[in-house]
Amino acid sequence: MENYVPNRFCQCARCRLNGVMGPAILITLGVLILLSQTGMADFNRTWPVILIVVGAIKILQSSASTEGHVPRYLTPGPPPPPPPVASSTPQPPQGNSGQVQNV
Repeated sequence: MENYVPNRFCQCARCRLNGVMGPAILITLGVLILLSQTGMADFNRTWPVILIVVGAIKILQSSASTEGHVPRYLTPGPPPPPPPVASSTPQPPQGNSGQVQNV
């Protein structure tokens, strides 16, 4: 699909994956800090895991299907027709702007 624009209201796989990056980074940071605090791994040596997680998510996003994608912006086309005027009440005369005329 050329000129892909993400839409937060769309449910295609690519649009759904756009909201995964932030939570994945937070979870990865939390796990790395937990490992650092428990002494199982040093954060100075494990921080490249963040880059690996970001790269993996970007690969998933770019290869995800856009089947059923709803575009954010509608393509320009002819304007819609005006709504039909179906009025059963009589309309006041247009020329006198509400003033009473004496005949």
